[in-house]
Amino acid sequence: MKNKIINIAVIAHVDAGKSTLVDAFLQQSGVFRENQDVVDCVMDSNDIERARGITIYSKNCSVMHNDIKINIVDTPGHADFSSEVERIMKTVDTVILLVDSIEGPMPQTRFVLQKSLQVGLKPILLINKIDKKNHRAEEVVDMVFDLFVELNATDEQLDFPILYGIAKQGIVQYELDQPSDSIKPLFDTIINHVTPYPDMDDEFLQLQVSSLAYDDYIGRLGIGRITSGTIREGQTVAVSKPDGSVERQKISSIFVYEGLKRTSVKEARSGDIVVVSGISNISIGDTICNENNVVPMDTIKIEEPTLSMNFLINTSPFVGMSGKFVTTRHLKARLEKELEVNVGLKVEALDGVMDGFKVSGRGELHLSILLENMRREGYEVAVSRPEVILHREDGVVKEPIERVLINVPEVYSGSVISKLNLRKGIMESMSPDGNYVKIEYMVPTRGLLGYRTELINDTRGEGTMVRSFDHYEKFKGEIPQRTNGVLISNDQGEAIAYSLNNIEDRGILFINPGEEVYEGMIIGMNARNEDIVVNPCKAKKQSNTRSSGADDAIKLSPPRILTLEAALEFINDDELVEVTPDNIRIRKRYLTEMERRKQGNKLKAGQ
Repeated sequence: MKNKIINIAVIAHVDAGKSTLVDAFLQQSGVFRENQDVVDCVMDSNDIERARGITIYSKNCSVMHNDIKINIVDTPGHADFSSEVERIMKTVDTVILLVDSIEGPMPQTRFVLQKSLQVGLKPILLINKIDKKNHRAEEVVDMVFDLFVELNATDEQLDFPILYGIAKQGIVQYELDQPSDSIKPLFDTIINHVTPYPDMDDEFLQLQVSSLAYDDYIGRLGIGRITSGTIREGQTVAVSKPDGSVERQKISSIFVYEGLKRTSVKEARSGDIVVVSGISNISIGDTICNENNVVPMDTIKIEEPTLSMNFLINTSPFVGMSGKFVTTRHLKARLEKELEVNVGLKVEALDGVMDGFKVSGRGELHLSILLENMRREGYEVAVSRPEVILHREDGVVKEPIERVLINVPEVYSGSVISKLNLRKGIMESMSPDGNYVKIEYMVPTRGLLGYRTELINDTRGEGTMVRSFDHYEKFKGEIPQRTNGVLISNDQGEAIAYSLNNIEDRGILFINPGEEVYEGMIIGMNARNEDIVVNPCKAKKQSNTRSSGADDAIKLSPPRILTLEAALEFINDDELVEVTPDNIRIRKRYLTEMERRKQGNKLKAGQ
């Protein structure tokens, strides 16, 4: 007998508890053995996901409740991975909207909710983390309702079920004052709120590919829901492409989700989410149909990239010291492999003197995750400053605008407002929150490049910022870049404490004593606005009359160690980030002082 099927997605802002809730689904539906050791956020299987505590790639699993199979999609919460969210909306019957009981709706909450409402889904609202002492669950419910109204929800959509929970403890309850010891209320609400997918097995086949995966043994995989009909192993199908062309292909294998596992089956039926292999050039938006009855589905629209970086061959003196893959050929092959599954990405070969590729994505995090994966795999690459992609509409140049929500101690709010105004931001709202102030701004993406580090410095590390792409507006004019200059090494060798002690008076160091440096490498930030060339390798002269133990007494301030994102935010147009398996360094594009002067003269002559 065929199981009834309901497909759901868990959507929310970053850190609202999506992956934790999915853990509870799996735990309480008997997917794991009682004595099985299971890690937290088991769906976040990627190393970087675990390291950063965020979901990057949407993932599928399934649970059984009574006689109903519930396919669950865990989606990313960060705006840079929103293309992952967009695609799965057409494959599910409802969404569980998870909202933090303290933070309330955040910018990404708005984005994911809007996408779900646009495709006609009727969400289930779950207010999470109600165990926190200062929660404001009832107020948050009102805020979410207002957001539904603002996003033009229908009367049906406004009549959404409301639940309260503690995902970490695997608890969901109907009311705040009705304790529970499981997530059964959520299971029951799903079944009562959502009609199982209708039996359309006898109809013609329609399966639209909404996600991609790659297997080293069987190649490219297409993932999507069977809208109608059945699909069989070995079946010859017609693949309708978004451009209108149709190809005849043969299905090699079919997989469905059972718990966390992908299980091979001979046949799959309408309503189920399946993985198919055998179509070598399968892509997002392709519709798989019966060979003699081609009925393509509406095209899946993917938001265009908003940011680009140049991925260049590493030309530093330290090239190849820690990485295995350093050539143009290596870089090209790796980026082509990424395009197999990362549809939010665009790659173009660079013309001219630079040896590399222009890589465009949905934001700094989107591209930095790719770089982080590459360095862990043994690649070396030099990366330019991120550039915003501008659009031209009816002869008018437009740029992406982001909704920014900043939470800072009140004492620092003036500095934050001043900086965002300089960056062409427009304040939307400002409201007190205890000793903190919540400030909402609309800021050009260009204005936010490099701002996160500045915010941390201005608020002594107490300020937080979340951002999400909102819309395009007319180009806002020039925005000031970094105001500080940098400290540039003029020598290659080992950095010495004696020398760094003298250099430290000029600014903030990025390196420790004993680190290897090279000419043109940036070793710190100058307190003033000009670049300074320094020698971090200069040792004390032998004739120095100070005691031999004088170096041991040198106490340096801890250096500012730049993460990959911080380095990308920090650099100017004439600088690069050198990304290797062992190190993140920043350098001048032209390493010698002579080359930099020549280039400066060329730019002046061209003006």
